[in-house]
Amino acid sequence: MGKTVLVVDDSKFMRAVVKGEVEKNGCTVVAEADCSDAAVERYKELKPDIVTMDITMTVDGHTIGRSSNGIDAIKQIIEFDPDAKILVVSAMGQKCYVIEAIEAGAKDFVIKPFDEVRFAEALAHFK
Repeated sequence: MGKTVLVVDDSKFMRAVVKGEVEKNGCTVVAEADCSDAAVERYKELKPDIVTMDITMTVDGHTIGRSSNGIDAIKQIIEFDPDAKILVVSAMGQKCYVIEAIEAGAKDFVIKPFDEVRFAEALAHFK
């Protein structure tokens, strides 16, 4: 079995797309989460090898305050496990979000919609 992965995105469709790419690259998705709170809980419970993390997530179609976005989840996961390997997969491609995610502890960043080759390269950094 390849590396284990937790896929975090509020969109069920995007979770399916990311899951397909993860599996195509020889990894196993052990869990999915649709919000930052669930992401942190699943990480603590399963301690997967890799986390793919969306930055902007909504609940029932409404954007939640900054206290429950992907960057905060990254910070909480890194606080729990400083060696966590987090790959941000988000449409928020502005430089400030990339920098904020990396400063929070993410190891790489892929912008949605992502190029399959770029995603594979980013995932390979964690293998």
